[in-house]
Amino acid sequence: MHDQPIQPETTAHQSVPAQHAPAAMHERALGWTMRLWRPAGTIVAIGLALLLGWHVVNGKHGLSAWEQKRQEDKQLQKEIDDLQKENGLLRDHVEKLKSDPDAIEHEAREKLHYAKPGEVIYALPPDPKQPPDPQSK
Repeated sequence: MHDQPIQPETTAHQSVPAQHAPAAMHERALGWTMRLWRPAGTIVAIGLALLLGWHVVNGKHGLSAWEQKRQEDKQLQKEIDDLQKENGLLRDHVEKLKSDPDAIEHEAREKLHYAKPGEVIYALPPDPKQPPDPQSK
């Protein structure tokens, strides 16, 4: 069929003519790069994912900080509720003092130690077993 003889293919360990040496070297470098590119890219991607995961958990605005702020929010909300209840009680007390003469008299006798004409008030020392009344200050 063909008059030209068929030349066998050269393998990697066979010698390459001098004019093809730079091309073969380039091909080897390209092959080496292609073999290492995927594992190197995988390692970089895993490293970035680990860094991002650490930052999400422990970063300045991460899950740890979020949980701490959530606990602080719960505590502050409880304080707000307690203060609103106390404000309501004080508001009711003020309304009683504005309108109820018996409440005014009770307050004058207890806190201010007022007495009606002809009455005598005896002040006893506080009981050492009981803590002092915080409202008496």
